Amino acid sequence: MRRIVLAFPLAAVALIGLPTQHAFAQDTKTARGTVSAVAGDSVSVKVGTQDMKFDIDSSTMITAPGAGTKSRKAEAAGTKTKAADLLTVGTPVEVKYHDTNGKLHAAAIRAIASVGAGGGSVMESKPAAMTANGTVKSVSGSSLTISDAGKDMTFTVDKDTRVIGKGMGTKGAATGGKLAITDALSNGDKVSVTYHDMNGTMHAATVRVSPKTTK
Repeated sequence: MRRIVLAFPLAAVALIGLPTQHAFAQDTKTARGTVSAVAGDSVSVKVGTQDMKFDIDSSTMITAPGAGTKSRKAEAAGTKTKAADLLTVGTPVEVKYHDTNGKLHAAAIRAIASVGAGGGSVMESKPAAMTANGTVKSVSGSSLTISDAGKDMTFTVDKDTRVIGKGMGTKGAATGGKLAITDALSNGDKVSVTYHDMNGTMHAATVRVSPKTTK
């Protein structure tokens, strides 16, 4: 018996004919909402209770059902693909964008099935996670320093930093589930730190403590 697979592809199209005015190196942010207006050089999106207007140009990639077909038809007719050909008011979208002094530029706009609860949201992309292994040299309520082969690395820690290891649950239970990092870690502990480099500041997301070896 043959297996039939139904697929509904979304084609991506770069807008043609609009000048590229932006070159970005800063962090990408993500907004989910509903298209409220489409113009020649911008797309407005209702994100929750706020309206956000994104500049678009020839570097903006728009992914939507039928985008490839519409683009080919426009090319065959000698015309150019416009945002209004690909997006309509009321379409749920996800926008990848950059914020430069309050001016928003859409790098990519993708039609989605739903924006989720609350009518949409804005998220800031995190830098890639990295890992460092070493021995705890010092720990305080705001920082952690580990040493590996004579090299020290210092990380910032906060309420979002998680410490994982054998016995941590028991220690946390004794304090109502709120275990300070200074109680969870001791000098000499072998740890693996997962962290993000945020503009030169290393923030520890997770500290995994290796079990102590017994002689």
